[in-house]
Amino acid sequence: MRRALLLAISVLLVGGAATMLAGCGGKTVSPTAETVVGELNTTTAASTTPQLPGGDADAGKPIFTSAGCNGCHTMQAAGSTGTVGPNLDDLAPELEAIQSQVIHGGGGMPPYEGQLSDKEIADVSQYVYESTHGEGSSPS
Repeated sequence: MRRALLLAISVLLVGGAATMLAGCGGKTVSPTAETVVGELNTTTAASTTPQLPGGDADAGKPIFTSAGCNGCHTMQAAGSTGTVGPNLDDLAPELEAIQSQVIHGGGGMPPYEGQLSDKEIADVSQYVYESTHGEGSSPS
C-alpha cells in the first residue's frame, strides 16, 4: 500500500510538471510588471551635469587664467591666443555646454570637476559665456 501511495504521488508530480511545461510551450518565461510602484528614475546622460550656483563673470576672469584656460583657448576678452583648444570667440558656446565641458572635459580638455569648486566652475563658465556673447569687457 505504501508503494502504491508513493507511485501515485510520483505520477501526480511528474504529470503536473509535464502539464506546466506544456502550458508554457516548454519555454522559460519571465513575469512582466504591469504597474510601477513608486517613482521611476529617469536620469539620463544629458542630465548628469549638476545644477550649478549662479556664476559671476567678474569672479570667473581670474579663474580663466589661473586654471590655464588662456594657454589653450583664444578669447579676446581674456587677451588669450591659445590654439590648442577651440577659439571661444568663434565657437560662442551656450552656458550649459561650457559648464558641461569644464566639468567633464573631453576632446583633449581635462575635466575640472574636483579641481575647481562648483562655484568656480559656474564663475568661469559665466565669464566665458558673457565674453563670447558680447556681454564681456575688453582685455585688461
